[in-house]
Amino acid sequence: MTSLAPMVLMATVAGAAIPAGALLARIENLGPAWLEKEFRHSVIAFGGGALLSAVALVLVPESVNALSTAWIALAMISGGLLFGLLDAALAKAKGSASQLIAMLADFIPEAMALGAMFAAGGNGAMLLALLIALQNLPEGFNAFREMTATEQPAHFHRKRTAQGMSAMPVLLMFVLLVPLGPLAGLAGHYWLASHPAVLGFIMLFASGGILYLVFQDIAPQARLEKHWAPSFGAVLGFLFGVMGHIYLG
Repeated sequence: MTSLAPMVLMATVAGAAIPAGALLARIENLGPAWLEKEFRHSVIAFGGGALLSAVALVLVPESVNALSTAWIALAMISGGLLFGLLDAALAKAKGSASQLIAMLADFIPEAMALGAMFAAGGNGAMLLALLIALQNLPEGFNAFREMTATEQPAHFHRKRTAQGMSAMPVLLMFVLLVPLGPLAGLAGHYWLASHPAVLGFIMLFASGGILYLVFQDIAPQARLEKHWAPSFGAVLGFLFGVMGHIYLG
């Protein structure tokens, strides 16, 4: 029980990075128009690189030993298929939430793993929580910019998304996502720590969905004609995950 309070606190802080990233996305006129545009695309690419690092270094390695080959394949394929169907449904409804979906697909299983790690003794849990928070920051930035379509500066309460929502309700929604971190952590702490196969399936299912969204939606958004910094941002995002994995190890 002594590990429960710090686990809840760390998962909450990691979740709070989502609205924090959205608040950063509210800053307009970072510099010349070309620099601001390149910066936004670089952040999108950084978030994509961080998501790939989460799949390659956290979600997959922490789950493959708990499942047979058949279950591993089923989890990843079903995750990719379900996220593909969801992406198609959003496109048909002219929605724009791929960044948000990818962020949640990363955040929730990692928070579960955080809770399970605390239940098992807490080795490296603080660094894992830091890694989750620093992933959520650019992902919150990207998701907010995608959902609010902030190409043109405007007053905060008058910005509109493609669905007719203003920026304030989107920010409020991001704030309401924060408790998902401690709730997922509690699930991992009390239940999934004793069911590693179930936790592994969830993490691999999320990995399949993340890989689909990164290559279907996030990577195409990151590319910018005659600019090369955004692609390097993906390298930095993945490197960030590698460094976190080294410290966790």
